[in-house]
Amino acid sequence: MILTILRVLEVFFFIITSFSVGYLFFYAVLSMKENMPRHKEAKKKNKILVLFPAYNEDKIIINSIEEFIKQDYPRELFDVVIVSDNMKDETDNKIIELGGEILKANYDNSSKAKALKFAINQKKDIDYDIIVILDADNIVEPNFLNEINNAYYAGSKAIQAHRVAKNRDTEMAILDAVSEEINNSIFRRGHVRIGISSALIGSGMAFDYKWFKENVHHLNTAGEDKELEVLLLKQGIYIDFLNWVFVYDEKTRNQSTFAKQRRRWIAAQFSVLKSSIKDLPKAIWEKNWDYADKLIQWMMLPRIVVMGFAFCFAVGLLFIDWVWAIKWWIILIILMYSFAIAIPDFLVDKKLKKTFHKLPLIFVIMVFNIMRIKGVNKKYIHTKKGGK
Repeated sequence: MILTILRVLEVFFFIITSFSVGYLFFYAVLSMKENMPRHKEAKKKNKILVLFPAYNEDKIIINSIEEFIKQDYPRELFDVVIVSDNMKDETDNKIIELGGEILKANYDNSSKAKALKFAINQKKDIDYDIIVILDADNIVEPNFLNEINNAYYAGSKAIQAHRVAKNRDTEMAILDAVSEEINNSIFRRGHVRIGISSALIGSGMAFDYKWFKENVHHLNTAGEDKELEVLLLKQGIYIDFLNWVFVYDEKTRNQSTFAKQRRRWIAAQFSVLKSSIKDLPKAIWEKNWDYADKLIQWMMLPRIVVMGFAFCFAVGLLFIDWVWAIKWWIILIILMYSFAIAIPDFLVDKKLKKTFHKLPLIFVIMVFNIMRIKGVNKKYIHTKKGGK
């Protein structure tokens, strides 16, 4: 009887794990071709609102603005606006000296969604064409706005740039950088290879301003990027991915911040999935493959959890029935191969090898995060940056 129950559970977990691994492997293989066609130079320079929501970011925001104003784009055609939330007056004044505009937050219970809505309410009467959203720690190259404008001129109404790590100075930062590049390979580059929308990531994003102004009031949770994906994909708007346009992002340096960040992300994913899963049959019936793919993607467990389950079953079943274990070893090998081809070569070095001992800990963290997501998506969790 016990053996039968164990067998049923094993088959159940194998089906779930196999689906996730197959999905990851399929898009990882598609991402292998690095070169992507670039958009032609636009014949028109559009007016752009560049928005930096900034909560308690005095340590890092000045450098980001100093770097951003070096854009090789007509200065009169872009406004740099910072939503200053819980920041010092001296920081605000320095930003103004650099040419930025300060919108002093006047809402309670801070969140990025509230910052976005507040900014649009303040700027709604200005005729921008594009809105760009960046985090306070983001650094971009001088051609950033030109590339965004080229994509917009080519017809892209929603755009995600390639966010990469600007620091790998701790073990957690290294793993965070690798995780993001796996996401870039599988959920962005691999997807757009076959005409499926890229995933958004929260910063380094650009949208048609009119569309954003009409839809920003729908954002209500800590998972505003996922809410934006639902709004876009339900309306049949394709999300482009600019693999060659880099946004340098500061990675989390310590275990506590990493755990809080992942807990927030998982909570956001499950919350949006819970409210949107009812749309899956309709999306499939109407052949809205972008939206159907996104809903299926959100149904999967985090990668590290999938890997942990596969490893535990592969090893554990060796002591029960080694024949049962064979398929788990096959799944585990396919999963590891998927990760191997999704991680860019520049990240495969001695630093990465020294972080492998952290994987079991991260697996435990992620499992506990899944068990403790209730209510997380309703409150703002600030992840400190700008130092160890």
